[in-house]
Amino acid sequence: MTKSFFSFTALALAGAFGFAQNYPDAEQTVPDRMGWMQGFPPAREKTLKASDNSFFEFPALRYSVNHIREFYPTRAVSAGNGKKYTVKTRLDPAIDNITFTPWDAQEPMTFEQSLAANYTDGIIIMHKGKIVYEKYPAGLKPDGLHAAMSVSKSFTGTVASILVAEKKLDPSKKVTDYIPELKNSGFADATVGQVMDMTTAIKYGEDYNDPNSEVWAYSAAGNVFRPDSYSGPQNYYEYLATVKKLPDAEHGTTFGYKTVNTELLAWICSRVTGKGLTDMVSEMIWQPLGAHYDGYYQLDPSGIAFAGGGFDLNLRDMALFGEMLRNGGKLNGKQVIPAQAALDIAKGGSSDSYKEAFAKSGEYPKLKGWSYHNMWWITNNSHGAYMARGVHGQAIYIDPAAQMVIARFASTYYASNKYIDPLSIPAYEAVADYLMKK
Repeated sequence: MTKSFFSFTALALAGAFGFAQNYPDAEQTVPDRMGWMQGFPPAREKTLKASDNSFFEFPALRYSVNHIREFYPTRAVSAGNGKKYTVKTRLDPAIDNITFTPWDAQEPMTFEQSLAANYTDGIIIMHKGKIVYEKYPAGLKPDGLHAAMSVSKSFTGTVASILVAEKKLDPSKKVTDYIPELKNSGFADATVGQVMDMTTAIKYGEDYNDPNSEVWAYSAAGNVFRPDSYSGPQNYYEYLATVKKLPDAEHGTTFGYKTVNTELLAWICSRVTGKGLTDMVSEMIWQPLGAHYDGYYQLDPSGIAFAGGGFDLNLRDMALFGEMLRNGGKLNGKQVIPAQAALDIAKGGSSDSYKEAFAKSGEYPKLKGWSYHNMWWITNNSHGAYMARGVHGQAIYIDPAAQMVIARFASTYYASNKYIDPLSIPAYEAVADYLMKK
């Protein structure tokens, strides 16, 4: 796969940028200081493009995550003109000095030091419904929008959870009950619930070092910069029809983090509602939440929203989305989503069968006891915390026991969460322990 054919779909999912290389630190790579896309016109060496992937090579990605709509076609997620949420701010400067020890490290660091270590672009911590910490170290502005990467999956999962709670979607039904076009695919005998929990036994890999890995065909289907010679699937949904089942495997037994499940779930939800993902997120979440800013999704060549990693949104709006879930679907005294949907997201994946399916994957040895449900990561820790996660440092971390929500946007050079978690999860837990004493 040539560099110019590396679609944003692949970039948004990949752990493709090496961890072992030496990169300039967070202070040196602040986008304004780097000068990307500045001037009339910008200098050639400071002009970034999607067609040659220059827009997503570190450190250029520190600019691009705040400007995706400048590189790809997008469609808005309207916040509408209704009543907006309100939130109080009572900043606690002591949070900067909370210390924790990263996994596999010997020396502790402060929470403030972790921001630079994770190339944080913006972070908000909420406690008991108030914003107690808010910083924008690089690139992102308080009114800006940032790529959420695979946090997008959890929005798709939330839409599906709402439809299940409203009895418009049945997780026990087969995929083909909603999408008969997939009768000859590997998804044919999977249930909707297995898609939501990513326990489909499909032959699909996201190995970026393997030119034959299925992710390349998936990415090509969603790429708006395809060469004229391309003759494969023309969009994400056409690609889903080509997915095969693993031989001698059963759906529902083993967790496998495969983004095509999210694309399929969005398609199923669209069949149920007769609406595209951008309208569903707008009408079912964003407008009832009272979001302050329109979001947007990146689109494939057929105008299909990239459900698995294409949502861009405002940091405060994302934090208040998390706060709404922490409160059982309520915000500012209003029931935004059904309480049953919020409860199922928070607790539905806590049984032993979910933990066993997660452990069988063998992909996350440091996430012992975790599980995955409705496109959300469930820690199953003593606080009942759960989270949405995306490459390059995107996160929503909800801790019910600590009455805490953390929302973070970042632009780390290391994409994969296996490099991000050791600096992030113990930091979140340390803040939760501190807030529990407040």
